[in-house]
Amino acid sequence: MHTVYFDPDVTEQTRREQLYEGQLFVYSATPSSLKLVELARQLIREAFGSHDPETAQHHMPVEQYARLLSDLKPRFIHHPEAKTLIPAILKEVGCDLEKTYFDVPRMRTATSDDYLTTGIAYAFHPHRDSWYSAPLCQLNWWMPIYDLESGRSMAFHPQYWKRPVRNGSHRYNYTEWNKTSRFNAAEHLKTDNRVQPRPEEPMELDPQLRVITPVGGLLIFSAAQMHSTVPNQTGRTRFSIDFRTVNIDDVEAFRGAPNVDSTCTGTSMGDFLKGSDLARLPSQLVAAYEPGPTGPASRRPSSIGLPQSHLV
Repeated sequence: MHTVYFDPDVTEQTRREQLYEGQLFVYSATPSSLKLVELARQLIREAFGSHDPETAQHHMPVEQYARLLSDLKPRFIHHPEAKTLIPAILKEVGCDLEKTYFDVPRMRTATSDDYLTTGIAYAFHPHRDSWYSAPLCQLNWWMPIYDLESGRSMAFHPQYWKRPVRNGSHRYNYTEWNKTSRFNAAEHLKTDNRVQPRPEEPMELDPQLRVITPVGGLLIFSAAQMHSTVPNQTGRTRFSIDFRTVNIDDVEAFRGAPNVDSTCTGTSMGDFLKGSDLARLPSQLVAAYEPGPTGPASRRPSSIGLPQSHLV
C-alpha cells in the first residue's frame, strides 16, 4: 500500500486491480452520492428532532440514544431509495452494473468521549473485513454524511497490508453471527461480549493514514485493508455511510487481494445484489465461498506464522 488516487482516469478493471494491491481510491461527490447523503440526513433529522445530531449525545441518556439508533439505522438500510441510489453511484464512477453486485448501505456512528462505543455504535478495533467472512474480492465504499475531521475519521494501518497478525478470525462464522449476534446490537451499552475477530497480539498503529473526504466523497478500499475507528475526542459524533461491492468476473475467478491471516468460515456473498436488476449471486458461487474468504479450502492461508490451532 503506497498510493492514494484522487479522481483518476482509469478503467474500472484497473481500479479493482490496484485496490487488490492495497492502493486507495477517492472520488469527488457524485449527484447520486449527494442524494444518498440527503436521504440519510432526512432520516437523521426525523430521528433526532430538535437536537443537533452531531452533539445530541451530550443531551440524551445513552439508553435513549441507543434506542434511537436501533430504529434509525434499519430505516436507512432498508429504505427503497437506497437500492436505487447505490447502483446510480456505481454507474457514475464507471462500474458495469451487469457485473457489479452490491450490498445494502449501512449508516455508522462514532460518538465522542466513549459515550457509546459498543453494540449499535461499535467502535472498531484494528481489523480486516476479511476476518468477518468478507470475500477477498470485496471492495468497501465509504463516505461522510457531515463534514469530517481527522479526529473522528477512520485510520488505515498500511504496514499490515502484507504482514500477518495473530487474530481471532478462526472463531468467526458469518452464518452463526447472523443467527446469534447481528440483531441484538442495541442491547450492548457498556460492554459488548459478542464474538468478533480481534488482534491477539500487540499492534503498531503508527504510522497510520486518515483520508478526509468532503461530504458525499467516496473512499474505496479492499476488504483486506487493516483499518480502525479513530478514538473520537472531538465532542461531535461522526456519521458515515458504507457499502460493499464485488465483481462477478473476480468472484468466478477467485481473484482478489492476498489473504495473509484470515481463517474465518462462512461468507457474506449471499448479501450481494446485482446492480442492474437486484438479482442475487448464483447459489453455486455463494456455496463455493462457504469455506472462508478465499473460497476453496486449498486457497486459505497455511504458512503465515500462525499456530495450527488458528487454521481451522
